[in-house]
Amino acid sequence: MIIDFFIALFILVLIHELGHFLVAKLANIKVEEFGIGFPPALLKFKTKETVYSINAIPLGGFVKVYGEEYNEKVTKDKNRAFINKKPWQKIAVLTAGVIGNFLLGWVLISFLFTQGVPLPTTKVEIENIAKASPAETAGIKSKDIIKAVKTNEKTVYVESVPEFIEIINENKGKPITLIIERNKKELSITTIPRENPPKDQGALGVVLKTFEIKKYNWYQAPYYGLIESYNTTVMIVLSLKNLIIESLAGQADTKNLAGPIGIAKIVSDASAVGLNYYLYVVAILSFNLAVVNILPFPALDGGRIVFVLYEWITGNKVNKKVEHWVNAAGFAILITLVIIISIEDIKRFFL
Repeated sequence: MIIDFFIALFILVLIHELGHFLVAKLANIKVEEFGIGFPPALLKFKTKETVYSINAIPLGGFVKVYGEEYNEKVTKDKNRAFINKKPWQKIAVLTAGVIGNFLLGWVLISFLFTQGVPLPTTKVEIENIAKASPAETAGIKSKDIIKAVKTNEKTVYVESVPEFIEIINENKGKPITLIIERNKKELSITTIPRENPPKDQGALGVVLKTFEIKKYNWYQAPYYGLIESYNTTVMIVLSLKNLIIESLAGQADTKNLAGPIGIAKIVSDASAVGLNYYLYVVAILSFNLAVVNILPFPALDGGRIVFVLYEWITGNKVNKKVEHWVNAAGFAILITLVIIISIEDIKRFFL
């Protein structure tokens, strides 16, 4: 349901902007407006010095602080203007939204760990074995864990299912020795992967476990949740890095990219499966939002941090016209990308 998507988006934006808002208040910076969505406004109310608004375009949010850019006129309360704060205070405000999204993801993952959640396995474990296969003939059993593969050339310690499959495919028809953990004991088993396996069977004739249920007590969950949150964030960073490199080389595969429409479908599908799946998707989106926002691109938090670092290192204020137009151009590029990806989403899901 589309309402599930808007609830998720509201939570993600609220936490992100709340991070900016709270740190700005701690730094004694005047917050002029706290907005969910982009104008035109649907609902506005003011308490003390801050306007709170719900806006018509539900694709983000904003915290408007006093003296946000050098092109603004700061005539009173100069000590409460963003531009007059120390560089470390500015960076604290700008990174607070990213930190908020990481913390949200961590809290959700930690909660899910108390419930038990299927996550990609971090080991190569045998789940099933085909009859009359090389694996069965060699004596490999279900629940065996593959630790390493020895070939004539070298010994490779395997850490993932794709890595193991790649090694096996490279050694079809050749004798290999598998280093296996079984009942906490290490065994060596020699076999030969088939060059022409039967349909729906691999070279060894094994089914590998790709997911495992991870569940912890409430006092363990935050620790393991933090580890999982860190690993997930690193994976997102590496995937984004590869996408950028491939894009520059003109070889990017954009099939896995999703705009608002694609994300709405993913969220809705997860919600239909169950609450835990829905919360897991929200956590992953929160980590993605954190990573994207810290990128050093104009109009994003990371792009604004670049201006602050320039000012801090050189001791010179950023040219107000340059800052304004660079941020405006960056925002225009981001909106254009969202539109392009959304068109692809429509083609993929509805045409």
